[in-house]
Amino acid sequence: MENWTITPFEPWAGLTGGILIGAAVVLLLLTLGRIAGISGISAGAMTKAGFEKHWRLAFLAGIIISALIYIVLMDGFPVQTQLGSGWMVIAGLLVGFGTRLGSGCTSGHGVAGIARLSPRSIVATLIFFGAAVITTNVIRHL
Repeated sequence: MENWTITPFEPWAGLTGGILIGAAVVLLLLTLGRIAGISGISAGAMTKAGFEKHWRLAFLAGIIISALIYIVLMDGFPVQTQLGSGWMVIAGLLVGFGTRLGSGCTSGHGVAGIARLSPRSIVATLIFFGAAVITTNVIRHL
């Protein structure tokens, strides 16, 4: 736990990713009138029927396919974690619980909600980031 690595600053990758995420959010809102919140899209993909299910599955497939394209074009996708698989499973479960408790995830509240100046989304995003800062500091000092 004491050997923390520093992630290199890559502004072009961040800018490109931000533009693509923003474009996806705007296109989904303009074409279907839907908010691009991944937790809501995922839940609906499992519970809805017909067109509602199909566009959600297509959106999720696009996320997976784009990651695969990145892996091919960039010759891999190095992932480094400082915690073991057990901590990652716990973190994933907590994120899932948090998205249900907060009625949305960081993509829905943080990207689409703040862009619409939703007070609820602004508060939710501040809580997400505050909890992330606290959690990171607790984990690093365990």
